[in-house]
Amino acid sequence: MVFKVVITGASGVLGSAIRSAFAGAVDTQVLALSHTRSGDGLTQLDLLDKPKIESSLSAFKPDWLIHCAAERRPDVAEKDPEGAQKLNADVPLHLAQLAKLMHFTLIYISTDYVFDGTAPPYAPAAKPNPLQLYGRTKLDGELSVLSVPGASAVILRVPVLYGPAPNNSDSAVNILIDVVADQSGKTYKMDHFATRYPTNVIDIANFLVRLSALKTPIPPILHYSGDEPFTKYEMCLIFAKILGVSHAHIIPDAEPPTGAGATTRPRDCHLYTKETEDLGVEGGMGLGLFEEWWASYLRQ
Repeated sequence: MVFKVVITGASGVLGSAIRSAFAGAVDTQVLALSHTRSGDGLTQLDLLDKPKIESSLSAFKPDWLIHCAAERRPDVAEKDPEGAQKLNADVPLHLAQLAKLMHFTLIYISTDYVFDGTAPPYAPAAKPNPLQLYGRTKLDGELSVLSVPGASAVILRVPVLYGPAPNNSDSAVNILIDVVADQSGKTYKMDHFATRYPTNVIDIANFLVRLSALKTPIPPILHYSGDEPFTKYEMCLIFAKILGVSHAHIIPDAEPPTGAGATTRPRDCHLYTKETEDLGVEGGMGLGLFEEWWASYLRQ
């Protein structure tokens, strides 16, 4: 029996990794949706076009829909709150309604930024308190998904992501490589205040493939996160070590942010993953190590 998976945002960093992982799985068929790209196995589709999304899903008849598409950039969300709300909250509601109608499971990718970073680690049942518009719209998406009675839906919260990407600017972690590699004499002030737990998109993708084979019910909210704490400055030190370049041009900033928007970046949103570890997924969470992966990837 063929397992059918739809992936939204399939041209993004996470979506691409998930698409690749499921494409390599046995007896699996993938419909990869992208807002901006087509060809190379991608189907271009505007998720705000309800009739088209309904028609596509009705024809494909998915078992799972993994919803990666989102406005993930907090600064962009602040500039276009209406657009962020539509994509991050309204679209998930529609997909949850379709999940109920068409009998598929919706996997909604959410964020650690639904928490305020004051009392880590955060269990799935912890009370969210997002500090900025991005986090609020993602929480609204969670609430929308959970508001549809009878819909099979799972919220998967993840932290800052890294992994293979067409452009380093596609990831808040990958972009630090360009900062480190810039030996032009320009200096960079780098956050050494907020602790992050960077997580590899390949690890998430492979975990989702294994999760799809789980025979027991999946809890409505799951956390998946790397467990190695780094500030952005500390990530830069690792990249400098791997690349064999100086990091003298990168200035650590350990002070709490001040000025406009200062409260929008939580200090430590570490996600507690014990419930995920205890699910009994074959191979467990399968987390790799940050420096080890980057050393291999950058030296290829």
